[in-house]
Amino acid sequence: MSFETEDYPGVAAKAPDETLGFRFNHTMLRVKDPEASLAFYSHVLGMRVLRRLDFEEMEFSLYFLARPDPEEAIPEDRAGRTRWTFSQRGILELTHNWGTENDPDAHYHDGNSEPQGFGHICFSVPDLDKAIAWFDANDVEYVKRPEQGKMKDIAFIKDPDGYWIEIVQADRMARIGG
Repeated sequence: MSFETEDYPGVAAKAPDETLGFRFNHTMLRVKDPEASLAFYSHVLGMRVLRRLDFEEMEFSLYFLARPDPEEAIPEDRAGRTRWTFSQRGILELTHNWGTENDPDAHYHDGNSEPQGFGHICFSVPDLDKAIAWFDANDVEYVKRPEQGKMKDIAFIKDPDGYWIEIVQADRMARIGG
């Protein structure tokens, strides 16, 4: 028998058959300045922009980013790439409301100050020490370095809007928690 789920109060013992094929596709962050955010996510974290969708009548743009494997065949045509994008896992959607980049009062709540809500997104890296050196070389702002605090081997960095990004190395995570 294969693993189904850890068991806690409220957790369904088995995923309902009606949910077969459901897939977590993306999470969305609002960004003030798309140029700064796209530079951060594409350069510092290596993400690629899969698709941009503009909604002129509502004055906003959506940027869908991912870190596809080099051997993945991503459709070249826009319609095919849009379909492909919405069938994937782990997509980051950056939403830009037009004009915020020029508004000195525009900012978004990071979810970690009061009142708390949204916490962070997470990137798994193959080598945490090399990732930290890369972040240092690119003047990335830290919330927490891996050697700080009680939870070692986990870093938190900030993106241009102040959103927290957890950085982990999978094999180092195996020894964390109960």
